[in-house]
Amino acid sequence: MKKTFLLAVFLLLGNIIASAQSSDEKAVAEAVEKLRVSIIAANEPDLLKLTSSSLTYGHSNGLLEDQKEFIRALTSGESKFTKIDLSEQTITISGDVAMVRHKLIGDTHNKGKDPAPVRLGVFTVWQKIKGQWLLIGRQAFKLV
Repeated sequence: MKKTFLLAVFLLLGNIIASAQSSDEKAVAEAVEKLRVSIIAANEPDLLKLTSSSLTYGHSNGLLEDQKEFIRALTSGESKFTKIDLSEQTITISGDVAMVRHKLIGDTHNKGKDPAPVRLGVFTVWQKIKGQWLLIGRQAFKLV
């Protein structure tokens, strides 16, 4: 009887932990999607809500931006995505940190430049702060 009770407790705890993990993964996936849409729309209020004030945003060309520079580049049209498709996404949760990897295939039309296709691998780091997942780091690299 005691062994059965302990087994039931362990199974219940396992289900609770798995459920929490999957709900965090779902919340992170939703945040990634909101960020994708906000980048295309260059929506400053949403970009502010989704990113940390300590953001470090690395581009595939080596350019590094903080939160203000990242948002200014998008809202000014200096950096303009007209299409972003994400694929092969993986999400790993470790406490209050989430690591996300995906492929980004899209189109850009940056200010003063011709439209261009983009094929990137992207690694992002998110942190759960006051119940909300915020982007704290991003690094992209060109896919070959």
